[in-house]
Amino acid sequence: MKIGELAQLSGVTTKTIRYYESIGVLPEPARTTSGYRDYDESFVDRLTFIRSAQRLGVSLDEVREILAFRERNEAPCVYVRGVLESQLEGIGQRIRELEVLREQLTEIVSEADRLPAPQEGCTCQLIEHVRHTSGPASEAIA
Repeated sequence: MKIGELAQLSGVTTKTIRYYESIGVLPEPARTTSGYRDYDESFVDRLTFIRSAQRLGVSLDEVREILAFRERNEAPCVYVRGVLESQLEGIGQRIRELEVLREQLTEIVSEADRLPAPQEGCTCQLIEHVRHTSGPASEAIA
């Protein structure tokens, strides 16, 4: 099949397919006598696998490593588990950071009604207030 057909079947763009080939996530396909890329069904499966892995937060470098395991006839499950555990740790850290940010923003928003009227030349009194105040809220925003 041609690249356009592969793109339609796999749900990615032709540009993405070419990019994946350029970084080695997809192997170079066979070529027709006229020079067109000629893909078989294995490329649809591989692209589906790549998209599934990316939905789990697996990077393209990690996908390439997982596929290298498969090409060496080795099971990548231990590696994949490590990648997913790392993802969980990162998500936990981001959640904690977002919770702190939510608290800080709540404090800042509650101050908005207590601020004096904006002075001439002031772009935003709330941001100016945060900029000139010390404390955890200003550190998070600055």
